Amino acid sequence: MPKCVVAEDESLLREALLEQLGKAWPSLEIIAACDDGASALEAIIEGQPDVAFLDIRMPGLTGIEIAEAMKEHSPHTQIVFVTAYDQYAIDAFNKGAVDYLLKPVSYDRLSETVQRLQNRAVKDLNAVASLLQQLNIGSGLGVTTAFQATQKNVPLVWLTASSGTETKLIMVDDVAYFKADNKYTVVMTAEGESLLRKPIRELLELLDATIFKQIHRSTIVNLKAISSIARDDTGKGIVKLKTRPETLTVSQPFMVLFRNM
Repeated sequence: MPKCVVAEDESLLREALLEQLGKAWPSLEIIAACDDGASALEAIIEGQPDVAFLDIRMPGLTGIEIAEAMKEHSPHTQIVFVTAYDQYAIDAFNKGAVDYLLKPVSYDRLSETVQRLQNRAVKDLNAVASLLQQLNIGSGLGVTTAFQATQKNVPLVWLTASSGTETKLIMVDDVAYFKADNKYTVVMTAEGESLLRKPIRELLELLDATIFKQIHRSTIVNLKAISSIARDDTGKGIVKLKTRPETLTVSQPFMVLFRNM
């Protein structure tokens, strides 16, 4: 059953699109219907849908920005942009959109898009099946698993974390450091702290190991965020950051990272 995420900040238009999709593509499973860009990207990352219908102008992240992030996090998801403004068409297709729908979306036009998506999906599945056969990969490896396997070696680029009642989309490069907080992880940026619902030991496996280094059993630092480091009398390191006032402690076993200081 193909999966879909719909992102549209206007509730009446969102409901109308969902109703039309239900008629034009009855087998399509809507796993999320979102009214802002951040929640849409989060749903796409978690759900790995086959298709995403994205409004271009939304609070938080635009549809174009979501599409850019999807290159890393959900590259197999087909994108259809839905907007009232046709000046975004070139950008949309440059981001790999399958189609571009202008509001108000007519049922006939949406049906054409659905047909295009279905035809493309069949071609993609046939191509993947042919590739797997050429590589002598056994039939027990499904297409979804194959896509997931290729993504395991891709470092994390974006993450979503909570700050009070808000859900923030944070670029990993903007993080100064991560700090363990029981089963969760505190994300520290120049703007402040947010909470990531993932333990730090699992997060470490997803980060770019050339940039993010563990300096304490409860701390991972972005090497690009360090302004200086010094040793104290006990041999521990004291890290000063470019964008944060607090200092971080490097426990002695991890000082090997800075042996050339």
